[in-house]
Amino acid sequence: MSPPDDRTGPAVGTDADRFRTLLRESSPDTAARALLGGILSHGAVSVRIMEVEAYGGPPESRFPDAAAHTWPGPTPRNEVMFGDAGHLYVYLSHGIHQCVNITCRPAGEGGGVLLRAARIAGGHEIVDSRRPGIPAERAARGPGNLGRTLGIDLTMRGIDVLDSSSSVQFRPDPVPGHHIRSGPRVGVSREADRPWRFWVAGAREVSAYRRSPRAPQVTRPVVAGRAE
Repeated sequence: MSPPDDRTGPAVGTDADRFRTLLRESSPDTAARALLGGILSHGAVSVRIMEVEAYGGPPESRFPDAAAHTWPGPTPRNEVMFGDAGHLYVYLSHGIHQCVNITCRPAGEGGGVLLRAARIAGGHEIVDSRRPGIPAERAARGPGNLGRTLGIDLTMRGIDVLDSSSSVQFRPDPVPGHHIRSGPRVGVSREADRPWRFWVAGAREVSAYRRSPRAPQVTRPVVAGRAE
């Protein structure tokens, strides 16, 4: 993985096309791993993604996931997740937290990756103004804090982050597989034991795991994206 301040521009041209194809053709968990380490930028602020969660599609999709916003099928809220890969899906959590996702899977199927935590790579003074008194390693820890740090909101839903003309841009910088750890997703009451949360080993920005009190104590094992 590159140093935090190295090459903070977006993927462009054929590199962006190849990465979009990867997101489109990969399983959600593989797409999530591919997003780890990448740089997401908005204006002068850029962050390196340290923690993500993968989410699949509705019951009839190849990777059904009852914990995903896609589970009921397309709605006005989640329609971006049923579009092409590489776009922002932003949603409001608890009425205050604007959570940032990047879509994956082919158009019409549904899928995305929640960006859970990041390391500040550029725009430190702006981050300090948005997150006053918060240490840098905690500024973008947790999905709502990541969105606040970057200044991303609901109006940016649908932006193509692999387009070099977009206001929010992403450039992949893959993390070697032996540096990636995985475990259950945070706070979901369905598919609570599916190991689709991924993070960079040893990164201090990674958030703590919290199991939903509504999740069952034992869930069915998941094999190749499907519950047995």
